[in-house]
Amino acid sequence: VQLLETGGGSVQTGGSLTLSCGASGRTFDLMDMGWFRQNPGKEREFVAGIKWLGGSTDYADSVKGRFTISRDNAKDTVYLQMNSLKVEDTAVYYCAARYSSGNIIASRQEEYDNWGQGTQVTVSS
Repeated sequence: VQLLETGGGSVQTGGSLTLSCGASGRTFDLMDMGWFRQNPGKEREFVAGIKWLGGSTDYADSVKGRFTISRDNAKDTVYLQMNSLKVEDTAVYYCAARYSSGNIIASRQEEYDNWGQGTQVTVSS
């Protein structure tokens, strides 16, 4: 499956952005999806994940209560709604996909097989 992120940009502290990740391929609805982010010189970190049926989600502690992951399997798209943005949320955000396995949402990048190119999110004070 091929992934393409859109919706990045620049916003001030406290603002909101919604990222979208469109998937090509006929197996999107069988795949768990995740959002990760990365800054130069740092490890790529898990932000949020969602199971293939959409009923189960998981978030990094740093974004709980501010970010919401959702998906629309009819549109082959996963979203990341980001509210109350902070300067430390600045990063390149990546969408990732993996064939669903088990009940746990994967949070390590090596567990995901497909990646988008990334979209830059910049939060300024």
